[in-house]
Amino acid sequence: MPAARAEKAPAKVNLTLRVLGRRDDGYHEIESLVAFAGEGDALTFTPGNALALTVSGPTASAAGDTTDNLVLKAARALAEHIRGLNVGSFALSKRLPVAAGLGGGSADAAAALRLLARANGLALDDPRLMEAARVTGADVPVCVDPRPRLMRGIGEILSAPLDLPKLPAVLVNPGVAVPTREVFGALNLKPGNVRAGEAGSPASPSELMELIAQGRNDLELPAIELQPVIAKVLSVLRGLPGATLARMSGSGATCFALFKTDAAATAGARTLRVGYPDWWVRPTAFGS
Repeated sequence: MPAARAEKAPAKVNLTLRVLGRRDDGYHEIESLVAFAGEGDALTFTPGNALALTVSGPTASAAGDTTDNLVLKAARALAEHIRGLNVGSFALSKRLPVAAGLGGGSADAAAALRLLARANGLALDDPRLMEAARVTGADVPVCVDPRPRLMRGIGEILSAPLDLPKLPAVLVNPGVAVPTREVFGALNLKPGNVRAGEAGSPASPSELMELIAQGRNDLELPAIELQPVIAKVLSVLRGLPGATLARMSGSGATCFALFKTDAAATAGARTLRVGYPDWWVRPTAFGS
């Protein structure tokens, strides 16, 4: 039997997220500084004659019907662009919360594309692979090569990788799902009105840190309207010793806090697990 291959599918975290408007086709344009956490799902691939997927893990029951999984959608999209694509069986270990603002499904799909690229001798910047990523989902392209970047448009315009300093952090999800469509819908933006984003990209780590400090997540307030517990999570995070900033990721409900040191992040996570045992809590780090 061919040897199995494995890929991590790290959580995508929106350190900032601006909604610039809604296009005539209904899609929302954004500008977001994206980083990736040490936490994530895991995907294993075994080459074979047929495309298949099994899902297990702590959050597998919330992941929905396997036939609708983005791993299979990404593989089928790539197969449409490459005749005779070598496929096989995927085994997904689902560890991230679902509908949580962490891009879990997109990260899984991107991991599948990396595995298929390796099995078929494709570069990660192969236009056919990136097109498969785009048609699979708006967050999939940035997850294909999971390094800090600015993401613009509806997710298809990516900056070069950014030199983000190591940021000790804690991720927290209070156990509620927030559908992305509902959060964007709560903005009530009319089609055809899109503001201009910032030109260029931060040129240095200090400029990146300034962008994070002065940034925001425009989806935070509408998400709190749908799930008020998010406001509690943010308040608790901001009160932890050593926390320098707390913000929601993506469309929620996962929030993050940045800390001065790894030790402070670890201590903060320990405090949260004791005080809020029903919350999903993970100490982690973003950047290098």
